[in-house]
Amino acid sequence: MTTEPAELIDLTEGPTKEQVQVTDDLEVVVRLKEGREKILHELKKVIVGQDDVIEEVLIALFAGGHCLITGVPGLAKTLLIKTIADILKLEFNRIQFTPDLMPADVVGTEVVQRDQSTGRRTFKFVKGPIFANILLADEINRTPPKTQAALLEAMEERQVTTAGVTYPLDQPFFVLATQNPIELEGTYPLPEAQLDRFMFKILIDYLAEEQEIDVVNTTTRILDNAVENVLTGRDIIDFQRIVRQVPAAEAVTRYAVRVVRASRPSHGSAPDFIKQWVSWGAGLRASQNLILAGKVRALLHGRYNVSYGDIRALAHPVLRHRILLNFHAEAERVTTTQLIDRLLEVVPEPASGL
Repeated sequence: MTTEPAELIDLTEGPTKEQVQVTDDLEVVVRLKEGREKILHELKKVIVGQDDVIEEVLIALFAGGHCLITGVPGLAKTLLIKTIADILKLEFNRIQFTPDLMPADVVGTEVVQRDQSTGRRTFKFVKGPIFANILLADEINRTPPKTQAALLEAMEERQVTTAGVTYPLDQPFFVLATQNPIELEGTYPLPEAQLDRFMFKILIDYLAEEQEIDVVNTTTRILDNAVENVLTGRDIIDFQRIVRQVPAAEAVTRYAVRVVRASRPSHGSAPDFIKQWVSWGAGLRASQNLILAGKVRALLHGRYNVSYGDIRALAHPVLRHRILLNFHAEAERVTTTQLIDRLLEVVPEPASGL
């Protein structure tokens, strides 16, 4: 993607197709950065703090990925997601996952319908709540694996297949799932195949004292925090298209791949601490997501190429749910955060000759 400013393009003799495309692309980049600021302005009417969380959610949205958000109750996980849907003027559905939830409750089901004129009975597919632009899968780990699996096709292929018929989902399609890390009774851990569909695993922590006081003061009086629609689904689709045109140097891509490969204990380049504490490392989607998310972060920070710093900044949300610790790590209280920190320390940036 060229970075030549639009005003330097000579259009005196009429624009060529390529010149028009360059001008359009630059305009989309400007709208993306302005759109981010508008979203942040509206979110601040409702959400206090959590700046890193908001940035990671927006990066995933602009990249076309999905997010798994983990945090204790009361940290505004659901409020954040619902507010983003309101700001973006997108169709929003929420599914409260429970142990008795069935796949048909997620994707929809066929019902028998009688034609009043002919008396004939036919099957009609009634769409489930998954047919939305933003889907909140609340407490996703409270439902059995069979129901969790109902999301797999939708998240990866943006479609739902039932009774041999495939139904495409409206675009953009964005899944934000939440899970509670402290209540383990009655929960079903997400299988690795499900976790791998999420671009990021985002951790929401407690607010600082002053921010918590601000929340208490704000929410215990009459609220007037209506947000405005500042972007449309068409804008998000344009942003996701332009992001993929951002170049990533081969050295940066190689660095992202090496970080991911080093997390695999069976790989020759894996450090000793990975072989000691990890039973399964990150797969190919981790490398893809590092680069794609890095492209978004580059644009949001005013750059037109991915840097090593982008990869390091995004390594934790991309890798933390893709590295499976073994019992040695659990016994020694080693966390994935510590492992990723050490990986970033030991995996060098490629030399100029790669």
